[in-house]
Amino acid sequence: MNKEKLFTDFPSVSRQAWKQKIQADLKGEDYNETLIWESPEGIKVKPFYMADDLDASPISSPTTGSDWLIGQHIIVTDGAEANLRAKKAIKGGVESLIFTLVHPNLKPKEILKGIDINTIPLHFQFQFLSVAYIKDLLSYTDSSKGNIYFHIDILGNFCRTGNWFTDFESDHSALAEILNKAENTPTLSIDVSLYQNAGANRTQQLAYAIGHATEYLNFLNKKKLLRSDLKVCFKMAVDGNYFFEIAKLRALRLLWKTLAVEFGIHTDCHILACPSKRNKTIYDYNVNLLRTTTECMSAILGGADTVYNLSYDAIYHENNEFADRISRNQLLILKSESYFDKIANPSDGSYYIEVLTQQLADKALVIFKQIEQGDGFLKQLKAHNIQRKIKESALKQQIRFDAGDEVLVGSNKYLSEMDKMKQELQRNPFAKNDPRKTIIEPILEIRLSESSEKIRLDHE
Repeated sequence: MNKEKLFTDFPSVSRQAWKQKIQADLKGEDYNETLIWESPEGIKVKPFYMADDLDASPISSPTTGSDWLIGQHIIVTDGAEANLRAKKAIKGGVESLIFTLVHPNLKPKEILKGIDINTIPLHFQFQFLSVAYIKDLLSYTDSSKGNIYFHIDILGNFCRTGNWFTDFESDHSALAEILNKAENTPTLSIDVSLYQNAGANRTQQLAYAIGHATEYLNFLNKKKLLRSDLKVCFKMAVDGNYFFEIAKLRALRLLWKTLAVEFGIHTDCHILACPSKRNKTIYDYNVNLLRTTTECMSAILGGADTVYNLSYDAIYHENNEFADRISRNQLLILKSESYFDKIANPSDGSYYIEVLTQQLADKALVIFKQIEQGDGFLKQLKAHNIQRKIKESALKQQIRFDAGDEVLVGSNKYLSEMDKMKQELQRNPFAKNDPRKTIIEPILEIRLSESSEKIRLDHE
């Protein structure tokens, strides 16, 4: 069948005709009040979109769906145990490993024993800063340069803890030395998931992501370490607003391309995505399976390069093989049974997603410019403006949740009185505010359902 003829067989329908039909179906109700809603970012969402909603031609965003990898996140406290989990994960279908190393006494050879480091992409996230450890790791992974990612994020640690690893000068000196040693290994990382899990809205997350990245790029430029082939990795958390989250990841890639041009960088960023913790619950915990499934779908359609899942019981249980297998199988079903690896650029051409992408990017740029006018992201952190803005956004979300407008099934709606969780808690599921002296107020991750869960636990 001739596709061109197929489209000409159906007359086009004007925007005005659609509106007239909708208005008739509304039977007198106001079109704007009934069908147009506003997101927390101030985006007015319409009931339908057409080609003329786009300001220009469709956004060129490389959201290649066929290249994404299934990841497995492993927190490493014991090298041998982590190695066993990693090998089981690979046998179970994992294509990339994300290790979070908690202390510098862990031996790379023990962690990676029996793992083909030339074929399995590896991500190393560090809860410490050690040039000597990076050198050791580089010597072991030298044969697979380009297949390894070091997630060095000294500014992210500063945001999360309120302190530098050592101090400003020492941390930046170590970063420069690591970048020199690991010149062929992607090293810079921006942990945007912290802002999402703390309650920042999407435009804030995007603005803080590029503001965070700009701090590093300015530093590299000053130290004459900036290269045109620099590869930066963004770690993103994805929540349950399906289409907005697809657009958020696409907007991030668009913003990075804009920023990269300004600094003479010609490489795309790597997006490592995982589900948000903010909307996960300890009561009716099996619902978390549904939440993480749609969130992984958004990450894939939004163009994430590597996606790893959050197990349904990660908030309150210690690591366990059953939960690992289920979370891994969710991604395997999306890839092997639902064909989420078969279509390139799956979200391109959707007027709704294209418009959302552009609006999120535009609004994020406004916030980013305000940050730069205030002497940059670090200065705004030290002035506690970033923390204040995130708290304001989080409070708005919390008010909506408490009022039942933001629904988490099983937590603030459709509760099961039979649920008892007090004896199930293997780890503390609540935010901890460590009362120690810090340079800045740390940005704390907090889940929406924490307050109501504490009340329910007290009454069990």
